[in-house]
Order: sequence, then C-alpha cells, then structure tokens
Amino acid sequence: MKFKLFFLLLLSCIYSAYAQKRFTISGTIRDAATGETLIGASVRIKGPAGQAGTATNTYGFYSLNGLAGEYTLSVTYVNYQTENKVVNLLADTKLNLELKPGAELNEVVIRASDRKDENVRSPQMGVNRLDMKVLNNVPVLFGEKDVLKTIQLLPGVKSGGEGTTGFFVRGGASDQNLILLDEATVYNSSHLLGFFSTFNADAIKDVNLYKGGMPAQYGGRLSSVLDVTMDDGNYKKVSVQGGLGLIASRIKVEGPLIKDKSSFMISARRTYIDFLLKASPDTAIKGNTLNFYDLNAKFNYKFDDRNTLYASGYFGQDNIGIKNLFDNDWGNTTATLRLNHVFNSRLFSNTSLIYNKYNFTIKLLQDAGDFAITSLIRDFNIKEDLQYFNNKHTIRFGVQGTHHRIAPSEISADAGSSYNDQSIENRYGVELAAYVSDEWAVSSRLSLLYGVRLSAFSLLGPGTFDTYNTNGDVANSQTYGSGKTVKNYFIPEPRFSASYTLNEQNSVKASYNRNTQNIHILSNFNSGSPTDQYVMSSNNIKPEIADQVALGYFRNQSNNLFEFSGEVYYKWLQNQIEYKNGARLIANPTVESQLLFGSGRAYGLELYAKKNSGRLSGWISYTLSRTERKFAGLNNGNYFPARYDRTHDVALVGIYKLSTRWTLSANYIYNTGNAVTYPVGKYQVGGLTTFYYNERNANRMPYTSRLDLSATLEGKNINKRFHSSWSFGLYNALNRKNPYSIDFQDVPGDATRTQAVQTSLFGIIPSVTWNFKF
Repeated sequence: MKFKLFFLLLLSCIYSAYAQKRFTISGTIRDAATGETLIGASVRIKGPAGQAGTATNTYGFYSLNGLAGEYTLSVTYVNYQTENKVVNLLADTKLNLELKPGAELNEVVIRASDRKDENVRSPQMGVNRLDMKVLNNVPVLFGEKDVLKTIQLLPGVKSGGEGTTGFFVRGGASDQNLILLDEATVYNSSHLLGFFSTFNADAIKDVNLYKGGMPAQYGGRLSSVLDVTMDDGNYKKVSVQGGLGLIASRIKVEGPLIKDKSSFMISARRTYIDFLLKASPDTAIKGNTLNFYDLNAKFNYKFDDRNTLYASGYFGQDNIGIKNLFDNDWGNTTATLRLNHVFNSRLFSNTSLIYNKYNFTIKLLQDAGDFAITSLIRDFNIKEDLQYFNNKHTIRFGVQGTHHRIAPSEISADAGSSYNDQSIENRYGVELAAYVSDEWAVSSRLSLLYGVRLSAFSLLGPGTFDTYNTNGDVANSQTYGSGKTVKNYFIPEPRFSASYTLNEQNSVKASYNRNTQNIHILSNFNSGSPTDQYVMSSNNIKPEIADQVALGYFRNQSNNLFEFSGEVYYKWLQNQIEYKNGARLIANPTVESQLLFGSGRAYGLELYAKKNSGRLSGWISYTLSRTERKFAGLNNGNYFPARYDRTHDVALVGIYKLSTRWTLSANYIYNTGNAVTYPVGKYQVGGLTTFYYNERNANRMPYTSRLDLSATLEGKNINKRFHSSWSFGLYNALNRKNPYSIDFQDVPGDATRTQAVQTSLFGIIPSVTWNFKF
C-alpha cells in the first residue's frame, strides 16, 4: 500500500514538473490568395494554462511560448478572415497558416497597426503604419498614389513645399530622414523636382514611419526612419495590374516561378509629358525634356521551411532639359540580397547584402562650349539581424557595416569649351554599428523596449585633407594613402521606451533616444534637390547628434473603433551644419571652409484622432511645434527659426464608402507659413538695386490652405477575373493660390518703392486614372 502511494505521488510530481515546462509555437503567416507574408498580423494563444500574444515580424514570422496545455490560437489581420486553431502544446510546435482575404470588404478600414490595441499596449512611440489600401483613396497631386505625400498628413510631419514630396519630422532637416527600400538607403526620394516620389505604390507592401523612440536596429539619421518594403510577388498565380493616367502610366506583373515555392514581381512606371512636349506647336516648348521612369523588381525562393532567399532591386531616372540651355539627369539604384534563416522555434535570422547609388549630372549647353557637372554617392552594406523570442522577451541584436564613397563634383568640358576639366577628390568612409534591444512584457500593465546602438565612423584616405580655422582659412593640410584612417568617431546611442496600461483602453508612454548622423547634405532648398551636395563627417565636420525625449497618452474606445493620441517631445541637436552667407556649394574643393557649425532645439505637441472603420473613416492631426537653430556666425549668435519651422499644421482626411462601387474621399490641410528672411532696406549700386537683410528667418510666408477631393468608381465585375476602376481627383479644389516663393523687386518706373511678388505653382488641377487588374 505504501509502495502504491509512493508511486502515485512520484507520478504526480513528474506530471506536475512536465506540466510546468514551457514550449514554443512558431511559424509564418501568409495570404491564402497570393502567398505573400503578412507583416504585423496579430497572433494570440489562450487557454487554461495562460495566454500570450505577439505580432509577425517583417517576414511574417511569429514565435510564442507557454506552459504545456491546450490552447486556442487566433490569428487576425485587417481585411482578412480570422483563423482559429486548437493547439495541444506538449512540445515545440511549428504551425504555418494562411489567412483568407474577405473580412470587412464592405467598409473602409484604417489602422496604424494590425493588432487592434497595439497603439495602446506597445511600448513603441511615435510610429505610424500606412495601409496601402487606404493610400489608394487619399487625394494627391495629379492623381498619383504617393507614400511621401500621404505621410505629410500625419502629426509631426511637415511638407517641404506645395505639392512636393520633401518632408521634415519633429524639427529635423530633410536629410535627417532615413528612407529605406527593402533595407537599401534611398538618398533622393523624389521625381520631377519633388512633385512625385520614387515609390510606385503598386510595388509597395508595407510602410512604417518612426518619429520617436526609434528601435535600436535603425541608425545613421537623426529624425525619422521611413521603412518601405516591396511586394514579394504572388506565389499562387500570375496577375497583372496597372493604371493609365493623364501624365503617367504604370504596370505590375507578378506570379509564381514554382508554385508555393518561388515568386517574382516586376513593376514599372513612366511619365509621358515629353511626348506631349514634342507634339506642341510652340517652338519654345517643343524639344524640351521632362520625364521620369522607375522599375521595381523582386524574386523569392523558399528552399524549405527554414530558409528563404529574397533578391530585390530598384532603378529610377529623371530627365529634365531645356533645349540649347541645360540637361539635368539624376537617379537612384538599389539592390538587396537577403537570406532568412530560422535556427529554431525561438531564433530568427536575416542576413543582408545591400548596394545603393545616387548620381546626378548637369550639362550646360552654351555657345562657349558644353560642360557637365557630375556627382554621386555609393554604399556597400552588409547586415546581420537576429530576433530571439523567450517567454516575455523579444530580443533583437545584430551588426552592420557600410562602406561609403562620395564623388563630390567632377567637371568635364568639350574640347572647344572655355572651361577646364576639374575633379574634386573622392571621399571614403566606413560606418560600423552593433545593437541589442529587448522588448519586455514586465507585467500585464507595464512593457519596456530598451537597448543600445554602438555607432562608429572612420574617414579614410586616399586624399589630401585640410583643417580650417573659424575664419575658413587652412590651418593644416595632410595627405593620406589609400585605406589610411583620417578621423575616427565612436558614439553610443541609448534607446528606451515604456508603456504603462491604465486599463484596457488607456495607456501612457515615455521614451528617450539618441541618434547620430555621419552623411550630411549641403543644400539651399527647403526639400531635396537633385544637386544637393553630400559630405561625410571629417576632421572639420563632427557627427550630428540628436537627443529626444517624448511623453504620450493613448486611448482607444468603442471596441477600438476610435483611437486618440497626444504626444509632446523635446529634441536637442548638436553639431548642426549651415553655410555661410554667399557660400558656393557645388564644385567647390574647399566646401568645408564655407560651413558653420552650431546647435538646435525642437519641441512640440502632436494630437491625432482616428476612426478606424465603417462607411466613414479617416483621421484628424494637429501639430504645434517650434524648430530653432543657433550659430555663432549667424543672427548675432542668437537662436533663429529653421527654414522649415511652422507653428501650426492641421490635416483632415475623410473616406466615405458611398456604395459597393463608389468611394469618396477628401483631405484638407492648413499650414502656417515657413520662416523666411525679408529685406529690411535697399540701396543703389551702379544703377542696380541691392537689398539689405537683417535677422535670419525672422519673417513668415503666407499660410497654406488646400482642399483635395477624389472619387473611385469600381467596375461592375468586382468578383470576376478582370477588374477595373476609375479614379477621379481635384487637387486644390478651392483654387487657392498658395505661396511657393516670394521675391522682392523695384516697382516698375519707381525704384524708390518695393513690391513683393508671390509665385504660386498650382491652381485647381483635375486628374483621372483608369486602373486595371487581371
């Protein structure tokens, strides 16, 4: 009897120990119709032994663990049917699932994340995710779907000018935004001087904008990260889609190379304004050049459940020319090769080899002979990123190395030209980084995201490197051989975010992060220009540093139908760069002598209210902000507003599902005018008027106000093999002449008086596009 009791007690102990053991369930979530991985899908397990939840990563991979027992696994994703599975978790389990599209098709859905309460529970702050389906309904210039113009409608993001794609985030300059396309850096993200972005929306799968609390895996820029992921391609069947617009057309082809194992995607877009110019009877217009084209391509191959290879690339080119005057060509090239490897149910790896290049050429056509100015920046990048899932922790760690080459300017002249050839020395640098971060669910209420990024930069030879004094004169000059180190910088970048859930609907968050930047742009423009001059950190230019703190309140209500957030931030900026008055930036071998170095500060309040779904959906954003700079050689050493400083920014976006076929949408913006410098006096020199300026950026441009409208009509055969739709738009529907620039000049016939002349680019602009898919 004693033996039986002992045996039963032993079995009980063994069972108890077995039952307390934790096991992992992991896998990949895909679209059942196309085989595309689903980014950010919500995966939860719930049962008597407890519950846990997570979201799929950039490659659709998830990992959860729990005590041994029976669970119900639930996977949800916007516009997809929820998938529920009963799982008996008695060992590490791999479970790949495919979700069927079709949920909520009769209404419009807008979400910043795909876990309905992610905005409340996640410790991540200052992040917005764009739904590409929503992007199709937001009115933009010329009716072209545009990622960069849509993010300008979010709080904390300011546009670079009327109708342009340039943007500024929380007081940072345009070059302080890290823009990634399949992990490759895009240095110039605009077409046609900023009126179109380089991102063809047909080829884009996912877009995330980080404005604060930046995750440790990102670095190299001060203000924000715009992380854009291309479509993988359809693993199930071949499909074609595209559109014909008034000034541009596009087409995308995707399909399987081996069904359910390998896929491809190719997308192309081109404008045909130049064809219209050729047909013009006006001899002043006929023969001019104005076009851009771009090509996106991606290839994927699944070796097995543990290994997948991705190869993707982008090529874009702009051509603008005025006959007998100038030609201006510029473009981006990127290539990314990635290998995903699942070591086990808890450890996921992504290894990347990345190439990117940006180059421009300006050719001046003159009677004295033609000459051209060329410049480029080129990177080779290798990265290793890993994710480890363990109970309440998601740990990310990795290393990265980038080799930079900058060819500042090269002037080449024809044999008969009055100009001489000139070449400025190339500059080389190596940027290294290592990072680790941990997202820790401390309790049901408290979540932390903390880590550090270690950033190192080395300026390398060959070349002659001058050191300048405060007057811009050469204080020292030294020549270095190939690969020799000229200057080293090492800066740790701590990152910390925390979320405390007050209840299921409310949370407060706080964050601090430091970022550094070693690639800098010298520009006279508010937004990106093809002729922007790139320079590296050097013996004269120190790495730019930004420290940002933020505090936020987040609330959901009515079962996550409505979202509200309010964030305040303060940012300290070190080693900021400005150019001296009258500085020459292009083709200047001593351009570093033309620079001034100072500090900056930016602070603001961001409010965001959003209705996620229903026949009427949309959002309202408001930003109250201030951005200032301080340089010893400018404005008597006092703080002055940055050129892109604006006090108030308001955006309203509404999307209304009128019927199964008609969708109406509108957006309205109001912006305080940018800071500018107006003349305070003038004098005559040799009969010519010269204006006198005092405080820098002490004045304001007039405000900008604009209403845009659009309507989408779906074809009748919505559920058939072939589907088409029409998109109609009115940009600047109220026909307001918003300011682009203001120039001052003498009143004709009376040089004693001065008049201000405002230039406005756009009045009301209609657009129509026919979209198709089969």
